[in-house]
Amino acid sequence: MLASNYTAIAVRAALALALAGVLSGCGSTASRTVSADGELIDLAGLDEQRANVVMAALSQVGTPYVYGGSDPAEGLDCSGLTQFAHAAAGVSIPRVSTAQRAAARPIRRSPAPGDLVFFKTGPSQYHVGVMVDGERFVHASTSKRRVRLSSLSKDYWRQRYLGAGTYL
Repeated sequence: MLASNYTAIAVRAALALALAGVLSGCGSTASRTVSADGELIDLAGLDEQRANVVMAALSQVGTPYVYGGSDPAEGLDCSGLTQFAHAAAGVSIPRVSTAQRAAARPIRRSPAPGDLVFFKTGPSQYHVGVMVDGERFVHASTSKRRVRLSSLSKDYWRQRYLGAGTYL
């Protein structure tokens, strides 16, 4: 069951990645400019695996937030989004944010595009997102009820930041 779920996630992620390439105006890897939330994001300096994680996550901007969601067609939660984005790059990661944090290689420096950023948002609530650049991350927001871009420098996120980790 778990293997078939991962295969389904990987197939959907590959389709989203292909769609992101088409929507960005070019299906080739030569152009790595993606449009999300009305912004053009240049991923040209990234290695292919990191670019694929970021492009897959950005392809979901606007997708509805659904608690426990792991299928973009039905909605995503934060860890469903990060699992989906990594599957697009051929990387299998755990399903829930606490397990993702525990299994990721901790990062002592500033997180890079494709790295995961972790937050504690409540007494027993945790949150995760994918870094897009040195400032912004994409995540499934419970407050905005959709996948969106946010800034690490915002007070809300700075006060809740636990650290970063990577699978790349």
